[in-house]
Amino acid sequence: MADHSGYRSDPLGRLSRTSAYVTATSYGAMPEVEAAVRRVRRAHVPVTGHSERGIAYRASSPELAAWVHNTLVESFLTANQAYGARVLSHHEADRYVAEQVSIGRLLGAEPIPDTAVGVRSWVSDHPVIAPTAAMADTVRFVLSPPLDPTVKAVYRVLADAAIATIPPRVASILGVTARPSALGAGRTITAALRWALGASPRWRMALLRAGAPIDESRFKQKVPFEELR
Repeated sequence: MADHSGYRSDPLGRLSRTSAYVTATSYGAMPEVEAAVRRVRRAHVPVTGHSERGIAYRASSPELAAWVHNTLVESFLTANQAYGARVLSHHEADRYVAEQVSIGRLLGAEPIPDTAVGVRSWVSDHPVIAPTAAMADTVRFVLSPPLDPTVKAVYRVLADAAIATIPPRVASILGVTARPSALGAGRTITAALRWALGASPRWRMALLRAGAPIDESRFKQKVPFEELR
């Protein structure tokens, strides 16, 4: 499926589109959520073909939609537990995964685990994962993108921190190994970014919309509509 992605020619565009989807489905009102899901489903319709292993695929199939949904849910939960400001309890982690099921259904995904252990196991033990040349090429690009050397040094710390959260079997298939200092360095740099940037302004918008209390000390960036004042 690497043949259908513009990650090499437009990596920031690819990242921003994924970020827009995650932000909309995390903090948006239902019309925003549904619009974001429709865009993804439309983009997936023409993505068909055969893998290097000769396996036919359709990106719009329930199984591949499940891969998109479940890996997003699992990776965000795992990253929070490793680098977030507060580690979720088992109950809270299960609640997060269960709340995401409705997004997966809109995406047409199947199956959709509804517990933290379930989604972690689904990703780490997935029977179809296997190494390919395209996978290796993608990993090389992601670990060493065309960035300014100074930016790349910081990026590499974040990349190592990400590798440290990958399930061991998946990391072995990807051919990546976590460095011993990766978790500690990741916690340091994410804490610094959290201090510098504050929480997502989209979260503040969601709290405003819900009439929930807001701790203004968490937010350092303006909500977009406030910038127009």
